[in-house]
Amino acid sequence: MFEIAPDVYLLRGTPDYLVNVYLVGDVLIDASTRPARSGLLRQLRGHKLSIHALTHVHPDHQGASSAICDALDVPLWCSETEVEAMESGDMSNQIPRNAITSIQNIFWTGPAHPVAKGLREGDEVGGFTVISTPGHSPGHLSYWREKDRVLIMGDVARNIDFLTLREGLDEPPAIFTKDNDENRRSMLKLAALNPRVVCFGHGKPLYDGARFVEFAHRMAQASPVGV
Repeated sequence: MFEIAPDVYLLRGTPDYLVNVYLVGDVLIDASTRPARSGLLRQLRGHKLSIHALTHVHPDHQGASSAICDALDVPLWCSETEVEAMESGDMSNQIPRNAITSIQNIFWTGPAHPVAKGLREGDEVGGFTVISTPGHSPGHLSYWREKDRVLIMGDVARNIDFLTLREGLDEPPAIFTKDNDENRRSMLKLAALNPRVVCFGHGKPLYDGARFVEFAHRMAQASPVGV
C-alpha cells in the first residue's frame, strides 16, 4: 500500500487503481470484490483495524467485506439506507439489472454480513465526516476530512477509462448507476466542498481538486439537474 495523504493509504490491486480500497488510520474503507479477499488480507497483515466502512453496497466494494470482518474481527458499517442489502446479500435494489451486473453478481458479490452501524450524514469515521451522496447507489456515502480537504468519494465520479485503463475524469457508467441525475447532484454537492485531494473508487487519486470541481460543473451544464 502507499500513502496518498497523511494517514490515508491506498491498497494495491490487480491492476493498481482499477478497484480502490483505502486504509484511514485503523479504518478500512471498501473491500473490492470477493476474489480480492486474499490479497487484501495479506496487505492488512500486522495492521490493527477497528472498523470496516463502505462507501456503498456494490459487488466491487463489498465483495471481500465479510471475509475481512470475520478474519480480523472488526464491525462493518455502511449507509443506513443500504443495511438491508448488506445483511441480505440482495443487490436487486442496489444496482441496475443487466447482463454485466448479473455476471458481476455471480463472481464478485460477497456474502451477506451483519452491519454493526448504519451511517448517516454527519457521522464521523476515522477522522472523516460522512457525506450523503446518493445516485450511483441509493445510499451512497462519501468521506470528507475538512482539515486538509481530503475527499474519499467512492463512485460519485471516476478517474479511469474502464476500457483502456487510461486516467481521465468521468461519471460512473450508467449501466451501474441507479439514478444519474441524482448522482450529478451529489457530484455538485462534493464540488462545493472545494477538495484538495480527491480519492476515487476507481482511478488514480487527483491532487488537483480544482479539476474535479470544474468537471462537476461541466457535467451539470451539459445536462442540467436541480440542486
